Amino acid sequence: MRAIVTGGAGFIGSHICRRLVAEGHDVVAVDDLSDGKLENLADVPTIRFVEADLRDEKAVAAAASGCEVVFHQGAMRSVPRSIEQPERTTDVNVRGTLNVLLAARDQGAVVVFASSSSVYGDQQTFPLQEDMAPQLRSPYAASKLAGEAYCRAWWLSFGVPTVSLRYFNVYGPGQDPANEYAAVVPRFVMACLDGTRPEVHGDGDQSRDFTFIDDVVEANLLAARAPEGGRGRVLNVGGGREPTSVNRILEIVADLTDTDPEPAHTPPRQGDVRRTEADISLARRLIGYEPGVDIEEGLRRTVAWFRPRND
Repeated sequence: MRAIVTGGAGFIGSHICRRLVAEGHDVVAVDDLSDGKLENLADVPTIRFVEADLRDEKAVAAAASGCEVVFHQGAMRSVPRSIEQPERTTDVNVRGTLNVLLAARDQGAVVVFASSSSVYGDQQTFPLQEDMAPQLRSPYAASKLAGEAYCRAWWLSFGVPTVSLRYFNVYGPGQDPANEYAAVVPRFVMACLDGTRPEVHGDGDQSRDFTFIDDVVEANLLAARAPEGGRGRVLNVGGGREPTSVNRILEIVADLTDTDPEPAHTPPRQGDVRRTEADISLARRLIGYEPGVDIEEGLRRTVAWFRPRND
């Protein structure tokens, strides 16, 4: 199989590339390196890398030539950044997705689109199901919902097989803690290893459905092989267990690093939601998704990856 991975030098994209190459597939990684890093692909020597902006229709089409599957991970991510830069977020995420879908239509390729649980916003009923009315709280969430709509339209209008995966708080080895908009897990791990105070937004009792990176990669590969009943659909990709509070994440990381950190509390971030919890029954039924790594094991693997890099 020949696959293209947009955002291939990013956290999730590089893990997908690594898995595809390990299985013997021909892989093209596309990234503009605005967030992604080539070092994320250093251990994937057989991959072909194309530096390109997803807003460049011709560049995307050229990179996708001959591909059978597009794993569309590339995006301008982060809820806070989208509030600061709504125009660029919309341009990259919506126009970029349109260009990917145009290329996939021309190549007859399957598209697996990385959406986000941020589409749900603040809901009153849990767990979150795909048919709930979105309560959008950020331009980032709006851009991801628009991407889902385009994917659905491409299946119904052009017969392009698409699956949109709503990721729930993905974490794991290789996640960048240095980025201003970094996720909570790598920042907590590095703070504990460095002996600095971890930053907790708000009271820390906000809870999330944390999903280990290996499970997200598996969901992508399953979605690429989705039967017709799964095409054009939106599916939750979560951890499959009760959500975990931010305070509890810090407790687990502290235990794993044998530290006793004193968190520094900051105001809640604009656009953040209070709770996420995925109902994964539809993904389980349609593509056979079954997460295999719980939060304790996932954090153990994450800390083990970061520890030697901090010595």
